[in-house]
Amino acid sequence: MADTNLPICVAALYRFTSFDDCAGIRGPLHDLCRSFGVKGTLLLAREGINGTIAGSDEGIAAVLGHIRALPGCAGLEPKFSRAATLPFHRMKVRIKREIVTMGEPDIDPLAGVGHYVPPEEWNALISAPGTILIDTRNDYEVAVGTFAGAIDPRTAAFSDFPAWFRAQRETLLGDAAPPKVAMFCTGGIRCEKATAFLKAEGVEEVYHLDGGILKYLETVPPAESLWEGECFVFDERVTVVHGLAKGGHELCRACRRPVNEAGRASPLYVEGVSCAACHAERDDRQRAGYAERMRQTRLADARGVPHVGASHG
Repeated sequence: MADTNLPICVAALYRFTSFDDCAGIRGPLHDLCRSFGVKGTLLLAREGINGTIAGSDEGIAAVLGHIRALPGCAGLEPKFSRAATLPFHRMKVRIKREIVTMGEPDIDPLAGVGHYVPPEEWNALISAPGTILIDTRNDYEVAVGTFAGAIDPRTAAFSDFPAWFRAQRETLLGDAAPPKVAMFCTGGIRCEKATAFLKAEGVEEVYHLDGGILKYLETVPPAESLWEGECFVFDERVTVVHGLAKGGHELCRACRRPVNEAGRASPLYVEGVSCAACHAERDDRQRAGYAERMRQTRLADARGVPHVGASHG
C-alpha cells in the first residue's frame, strides 16, 4: 500500500446483503463512528451497505468490527488507503433505496450475479477472442483511464447504464452464440450490480472483476498490466496508478471532475473555481461563489483549522 506511514486510515467498503431494519442499524452505527471520531459517509439500504470512512486505525477497526457483525456482513473486505489528514469533515449514515443507484427496483444482486474473476485471471478473460469488455463507470472516469479495448458507454451516471445496454444489446450481442461479457468498475460494486442486471435481461455468460480496478492495480505487476492511464477514485488521491500510488490528477472543486497537468495549464482552469470541462456550465455568479469558498478555505488553512466548504465528502 502506498503512503503506509500516513496517520489516517481510509476504508472504502460495500456489501450486498439483506437488511430488514435499516433504521435500527443506522443509530448505533452512527453513534459508534462519532465516538471514535470516524468521519465519512455510509449508505444503508435493503440491499446492503456502501461507503467510505476515515479515522484512526483503532476507530476504523472498531467500526468495521461492528459492520461485520451485521447480517450477511461477516465477509466484508474493505479497501484501505492512507491519508495525511481526515479527508471528510462530517459523519453521515444515510438510508437510501439503493446503495448504488441503478434505478431498476427488481434487480437483486443477492439473487444472482456474474462470475467473479480474480485480478490474476482477468487478462486471460479480456484477451480471449469474442469477449465483450464493458466499462460500467461514468464518462469522466473512463476518460482518465480504462482497460485496453473496453467499450465506453459514455454514461453520465450509473443509472443510465440499463437504458444504454437495452439500446445497444443487438449491436453488442448479435444473433450468434452468446458471447462472454466482462465488466469492471472502480471497486466492484457497480459491475457486480451490472452483472445482476444482465442476468435478469437473459444474458448468462457475464463476468466481473473481483475487487474492481483497485484490486487489479494493487495485484497485477505493471509489466503484465492491460490497464491504460490512471484510475479515478472518490477520495483525496483523485487518481491512482499501479501500487495504488497517487496519480497526476487534481480535483476541480467546482464540478468535481479530475483535471490532469494539461488541463491545469488551460486558461479556463482556476483552482477551486473552474476547469475547461465545466467553465461553460457555470455562470459568473456561481464562479464568484466558488472563488469566495476558495478564499475562505485558504484563510482556514492559514489558521490551521478545517473549512467545511472544502470537504471531500
